[in-house]
Parts: sequence; structure tokens; C-alpha cells
Amino acid sequence: AAQILMPILAHREQEYLMVMVLDTRNRMLDIVEIYHGSLNASMVRVGEVFKPALQRNAASILVSHNHPSTDPTPSPEDVTVTRAIVQAGKLMDVDVVDHIICGLSRWISLKEKGLGF
Repeated sequence: AAQILMPILAHREQEYLMVMVLDTRNRMLDIVEIYHGSLNASMVRVGEVFKPALQRNAASILVSHNHPSTDPTPSPEDVTVTRAIVQAGKLMDVDVVDHIICGLSRWISLKEKGLGF
């Protein structure tokens, strides 16, 4: 997923939130831009994150966004939003497989770090 998302997100000057829509075997069905924000912030409405998955009857999603600062270190807000997205996914029976933050030359998996999951 990071190999696909890094070229899309790494060089953007604003923050973008993307959702990778996945089937039951975690194969990519689509990548959808949900939001883009300012230099260092993006307002996320959790319901909008799941809209493409519900429209495609997808089993799961992978959430990703970039940090225009080029440092992919998760902020407290990133962890809070991830936790809310994961909880909403449980209610809607759509698994959130990960949240990847893209920097300029590296990325961080919040699930791998145990943040928000």
C-alpha cells in the first residue's frame, strides 16, 4: 500500500487524506481522495471516510494521509482520528486495516506502531 500511496502523497504541499478501498482478500478496488486541507491540517468527518467503501460494498479500507512538513511522525490528532475511524469501522462492519502517514522519503504505519488500533 505504501508503495502505491507514497508517489501520490509524498510531494503534496497540502495535507491530503486518501482511502484505499479493499475487497475481502485485501485487494485494492479503488483509491479515493476524501479531503485536502491546509499546510498542516485537514478536517476529517469520519463518516466521509467510509462512503467509498459502502458504495463499493468493500470489506475493508486503508486510510492514508501525508504530512507536508515531510516528517511522517504521527501527531496526537492523527492518533485520535485513527481511533475514531477504527471504532466507526467496527460499527459499520468495515475493517480498517491500517492508517499510513506519508512523509517525503518515508512512511509510518499507525497499526504497526499500535497507535489508534
